[in-house]
Amino acid sequence: MTAILLSFLLILLAILGAPLFTVLLAVAMVGFYSQGIDLSAVAIEIYRIADMPLLLALPFFAFAGYVVGSSRTSERLVRLTRVFLGWMPGGLAVVSLVACALFTAFTGASGVTIVALGALLYPALTRDGYHERFSLGLVTSSGSLGLLFPPSVPLILYGVIAQQLGVGPVFAIEDLFWAGLLPGLLMLVMLSCWSLWTNRGMTRSREAFSVREAFAALRAAIWELPLPIFLLAGIYSGYLAISEAAVITAAYVVVVEVFVYREIRISQLPAIMRDSMVMVGGILLILGVSLAFTNYLIDAEVPMRLFNLIQRLVSDKILFLILLNILLLLLGAILDIFSALVIMIPLILPVAVSYGVNPVHLGIIFLANMQIGYFTPPVGMNLFIASYRFEKPVAELYRATIPFMLVLLAAVIVITYWPQLSLFFLK
Repeated sequence: MTAILLSFLLILLAILGAPLFTVLLAVAMVGFYSQGIDLSAVAIEIYRIADMPLLLALPFFAFAGYVVGSSRTSERLVRLTRVFLGWMPGGLAVVSLVACALFTAFTGASGVTIVALGALLYPALTRDGYHERFSLGLVTSSGSLGLLFPPSVPLILYGVIAQQLGVGPVFAIEDLFWAGLLPGLLMLVMLSCWSLWTNRGMTRSREAFSVREAFAALRAAIWELPLPIFLLAGIYSGYLAISEAAVITAAYVVVVEVFVYREIRISQLPAIMRDSMVMVGGILLILGVSLAFTNYLIDAEVPMRLFNLIQRLVSDKILFLILLNILLLLLGAILDIFSALVIMIPLILPVAVSYGVNPVHLGIIFLANMQIGYFTPPVGMNLFIASYRFEKPVAELYRATIPFMLVLLAAVIVITYWPQLSLFFLK
C-alpha cells in the first residue's frame, strides 16, 4: 500500500510541475516515515555528497565548458576539422559530425552545441549544396554525439551514482572514460559513413587540401589543441586524478580564452561562473536528495522486488536488454539526462547486474540511448532547440532526424550486444 501511495504522490507532484528534487525528497521522507526511520536519515544522505572528492570535478569541468562555449573556439574547431577533412566528397558532413562531437564532449551540453555550432554549420552545409533536410537532421542529431567522450559530465555523474549503490564489480570513473571511447567512435564512424554514402554524388563540397590553410588553422588553434591531448593523457596514464584534471582544465581554459585570445573579458567571468554554477548546483541538489531516495529504495527492497517481477516476466538476458533500450529511448525523449540518471540508475543497475550486465557496460548503454533520446519525437529536447534556432517547424525536424536515428539505433544494438566493445580497455 505504501508503495502505491508513493507512486501516486510521485506522479501527482510531477504532473503539478514540482521541481525534481522536491519530488525525490518528498518520496524519500514519506518512505522513511512510513518505515519508522528518523527523518534525519535524509539529511545524513544529502550530506554524503560532501564526502565525495570526485564531485570536485563537476564544477570545474562545467565552468571550463561554459568558458569554451562563450568563446570563438567553435569557429576555430570547425576551421581546423574542415581543412583536414574537407577534401573528401561530402567532407563537410564529416567535419560537422567531428566538430559537434568534440564540442559537446568539452561543454557537456547538447543544446549548447546546436546553438554555438549550428550558426556556423547549417548555413555552410546548405551553401555547399547539401539538402536542407539532411543539413537540419545532421546538426540536430550530432549535437549529442560527444556524451560518451571524456570529460563528459554525464559519464562522471553516472559513475558517482553507481559507485554509491555498491552493486556489481567495483570500477573507477577512468574506466567509464575508457569504456566510452570505442562506442563513441563507432557512432561517429557509422554516421560519417552514412553521410558520405548519402552525398556520394556531391563534388561541390570538396575542398582541395591547402598546406598554407592547414598551418593557418593549426596556428589559430595552437593554444587549444594541447588541452584534450594533455587531459586525456593525464587521466588515462593515471598521472592525474579526475578532480586534478578538472582543475587544470578550468585554469588552462581561462588563461587561454581571457589572456591569450582575449575573446572573454575578465568582467564576463563572474557571469559565466554564475551560469555554470547554477547548473552544477541543480545537479548537486538533485544528486543529494537522490541519495536519500536511493537509500529508501534499498531499505524497502524495491530493486529486489522489481528484479523478481521482471524475472517472472523476462527470463532471457537478451530480451531484458531489448526492453531496457526501449525504456531508455522513451526516457531520453521526456527527461533530461541528469534527471534520468538520478531517477533510473538506482532502479535499473541492481536489476541489470542480476542479469549479468557489467555496471560499466550499462553506463555506456544508458548514455548511448540518451544521445538518441535527445532528438526522439515527440519531445526530444534537441528538436525544440533546433526548431527555435533555425526557425523551422518541429514536424520538419522529425522527418529530418529519422535517418540519423536509424543509424544510431543500429550502433546502439552493436554497443548493447557486444559488451567487449565497451570493456575492451578494461583490465
